Amino acid sequence: MTDADRTATGGPSEEEATGRGPVIRDKRRIDPETGQPRQREQPPSAGAEGAPAEAAVNTSVESDGGQVPGGGSGDGDSHPDTLLAAERLEEMRRMQAEFVNFRNRTQRERETDRTRATGAVVEAMLPLLDDIHSAREHGELEEGTPLAAMAEKLEQILARFGVERTGNVGDVFDPNVHEALMHLPADSPGVELPEGATEMTVVQVVQPGFTVAGQVVRAARVAVADPS
Repeated sequence: MTDADRTATGGPSEEEATGRGPVIRDKRRIDPETGQPRQREQPPSAGAEGAPAEAAVNTSVESDGGQVPGGGSGDGDSHPDTLLAAERLEEMRRMQAEFVNFRNRTQRERETDRTRATGAVVEAMLPLLDDIHSAREHGELEEGTPLAAMAEKLEQILARFGVERTGNVGDVFDPNVHEALMHLPADSPGVELPEGATEMTVVQVVQPGFTVAGQVVRAARVAVADPS
């Protein structure tokens, strides 16, 4: 088919296809050779085969470089995947902080419950512990006797649970752990103050006190004397 024939039938000529020479289009509606009306050609759709290359170009590209082909942002920090990852990371950190707080709170509550339970046991055992103290004060718990061994084992077991006995002769009086039942003059018979004592001092223990993990179960009941 010659260029004239292509031109007559509406097809692109060689010059037109290659971009050389004048472009002549026959827009007559009646074919001069057949006398039949010609069918109107539909304009090619964007991106269809044979359409100009410019039609398939993504129009989302902006001249300032703010958008990349495909409509995505050129800034990596504002990419949807980056934003989603940052959001998930923040949620993970928040959940981790909440878990640490929950674990610490649970541990504190567990320790408080344990201290309270141990204190209740020690409080129930106070009469027995007072009897052991009285027996020791009267010399009935001589070393090597079965009763002395039992008393020592009991005190060791309580110590493993954080139970401590308070109130010893010669201690400086502390109202937080001591309860003063008597205030004796420094020159009273049987009162012996430590050498160099300058503060109110425990000179006699009537009943020992007990604490559990620093919490006072019972204050030591003592007699005190003032060096002055």
